[in-house]
Amino acid sequence: MVESFLKVQDALENYKTAVYEKNVEKFLSMYAPDIHIYDCWGNWEGKGISSWKGSVCEWFNGLSEDGVLLEVAFNDLVVEENSHLAFVHCAVTFAAYQEESGEKLRQLTNRFTYGLKKVNESWVITHEHSSLPINMETGKGIFNFK
Repeated sequence: MVESFLKVQDALENYKTAVYEKNVEKFLSMYAPDIHIYDCWGNWEGKGISSWKGSVCEWFNGLSEDGVLLEVAFNDLVVEENSHLAFVHCAVTFAAYQEESGEKLRQLTNRFTYGLKKVNESWVITHEHSSLPINMETGKGIFNFK
């Protein structure tokens, strides 16, 4: 099933739903085949949907093995778009809940920037960059800075 994202926000809503459902194909449906990703989790850089699919499968499988549901919230969302290109930046909060009990386990927020383009009248993500501010004394990423 090919998703159609008529608005940039449709792609972001798909992101939230696909992560919660741990649905790899639904999640990947919003990415261009030649996606270019700068990720702050494990891989410095990824190019192409097959590389991204491997990372997403590993992420979702880990969530399933741990019995975790992940809720995503986009905060401080800024969307700039014209008829063919869009630029998005925001803080994204990931809140993990135990699937059986609903108990909140943890939460973290990191920064995201997305570049999107319209392909066949549907928005797709062509570039994604996630980042964290770094504590200069420890060299570690700062989660939930805000």
